Amino acid sequence: MNAPLKFAASMVIFGSIGYFSVKTNLPSIELVFIRCLCASLLLGFVWWLGRRKRAEKNQEPALRKDYLFALLCGFFLIVNWVLFFRSFELMSITVAVSIYHLAPVLVLILGSLLFKEKITLPAGIAIVTCFIGTLLVGGIQQHSSFDDFLSTGVLWAFGAAFFYALTTLTGKAIRTLDPILLTIIQTSLGVVLLLPLIDWTKFSQLSVGNWGYILLTGFVHTGFVFYLFFSSLRGLKAQTIAILVFLDPAVAILLDVLLTGYHPDTYQILGILLTFLGMGYAFKK
Repeated sequence: MNAPLKFAASMVIFGSIGYFSVKTNLPSIELVFIRCLCASLLLGFVWWLGRRKRAEKNQEPALRKDYLFALLCGFFLIVNWVLFFRSFELMSITVAVSIYHLAPVLVLILGSLLFKEKITLPAGIAIVTCFIGTLLVGGIQQHSSFDDFLSTGVLWAFGAAFFYALTTLTGKAIRTLDPILLTIIQTSLGVVLLLPLIDWTKFSQLSVGNWGYILLTGFVHTGFVFYLFFSSLRGLKAQTIAILVFLDPAVAILLDVLLTGYHPDTYQILGILLTFLGMGYAFKK
């Protein structure tokens, strides 16, 4: 699977995380902790199984700076997750995801500065189109002022978007570290950072169904998805990443409509169409 397809697959799977997270019945910190724990166990086992193959390849050790970038990227990732799942507690999945995915605009701008990547006119048009689309889907037209819009709790999603952009760009700078080991480092860091903050009483009221959704978010939406995510970043330009990430909100919105009964208004439907229009550019590249 080539880099664009890997990244696209990770976005499609991750697009269902909002629906699954609501079904877990866990607050954001506890949910992120379980996700990190499950992913660390799964990917640690996969890493152990592949030890012989790695020894036969006699690969050169990863650069020390890549381990430092992995820890920094992991910190950004954990903060991003906590803020993102917190936003689900305060607003609808569609609104939270739409605001969260303003992150590609930050990826495009920061990527052009850090990696000296030229922003082409078509790419710029595509990003602006997606940006307008996500604002409309987020329901900005339903509020009398921008301050009123922010007072709904959208700052949690905006904060998550900022740290998502930092996660993406920092991950792109990691060149020699194996993607599985990279994800293990990041999720293990999450376990360590969040362990002192856990309220263990939150786990005493969970049903079997809740645990099913929790384990799926840990093993599939965390371990497998972020292996695809980080293994594909190195082969993609920032502007390609900035457009393909809109697969995530597209899937999230679709599931919100089909499974939770969310009904977008006319402006939000227009926003969804604009988002798909912007994403179409990525598949022509």
